[in-house]
Amino acid sequence: MSERSRRTLDERARIRLITGRLREQRRKVVAPLRRGVFLVPATITSLGLLSGFYSAVSAISGHFELAAVMILVAFVCDGLDGRVARLSRTSSQFGVEYDSLSDVIAFGMAPAILAYTWALRPIGTLGIAVSGLFVICAALRLARFNVQTGRVDKNRFVGLPVPGAAILIAGSALAYSYFELSSPRMLCVAMVPLTLVLAWLMISRVPYPSFKHLDFHDRTPVELMIAVLIVVALLFALPQLTAFLLAAAFVLSGPFLLLRGESMREKLPVLRPVPSNKPEGDHRSGQNPTDGQTRKTGALNRPLH
Repeated sequence: MSERSRRTLDERARIRLITGRLREQRRKVVAPLRRGVFLVPATITSLGLLSGFYSAVSAISGHFELAAVMILVAFVCDGLDGRVARLSRTSSQFGVEYDSLSDVIAFGMAPAILAYTWALRPIGTLGIAVSGLFVICAALRLARFNVQTGRVDKNRFVGLPVPGAAILIAGSALAYSYFELSSPRMLCVAMVPLTLVLAWLMISRVPYPSFKHLDFHDRTPVELMIAVLIVVALLFALPQLTAFLLAAAFVLSGPFLLLRGESMREKLPVLRPVPSNKPEGDHRSGQNPTDGQTRKTGALNRPLH
């Protein structure tokens, strides 16, 4: 081997050694940073969970406005944690499950306690049953959302999202305080059907619009920008009334879409039979190999072997 070839091999070996050391150093530096990025969405989710807990404590103490505001804070945290996880590419199954558990407290338990202590307490056991049904339906809605991921249209929610139902209850409490109303009997009469309707909408198949996949980098119409500015201005000027109106508009958007003829259809059935290993034209199975309609439409109705 010539001297020049030996030098070339030595240089390549040194380059590989330096590259390996750089990769090792990069791994040592990046790994803690990625653990820190994973910590950010989990921290935001924890803040939302604590907001829901503080809302429940405030409602039990009789501070209904504060309880409603803390539900709004939990709603903001719920919107931030998912977006931060997607932008930082730190989405994980742990984050999804933790977010669902947080939502049960912040948007299931907290608004149910607020509804009971603020409006449903005068009817006693019936009020407990109504608010308890709201919690059960919220938990069922979140469980169904987890198992339906990837099976439905990403632009639509199946049933009323749990945060939307919670925001309407919180907005109702804020609007009641804004108008300085004082009619416990009428309040109870109004909140019983409202709570039951929200509970039913959560577990229904009514389609609701999803805003998770909006791309803010695309150009938007001038009318939409003006509408957003008006809403922001109203939130600053009349936050209590605006929160109630926005929540009510979102809750009504589902029945509106349903009246327009939209319906939720799953891309794949949740439970589907295991396909048989036998050929479709096997005469022993009793099928006619020339019956094309049976081969096309009978696949999902074939009994399990």
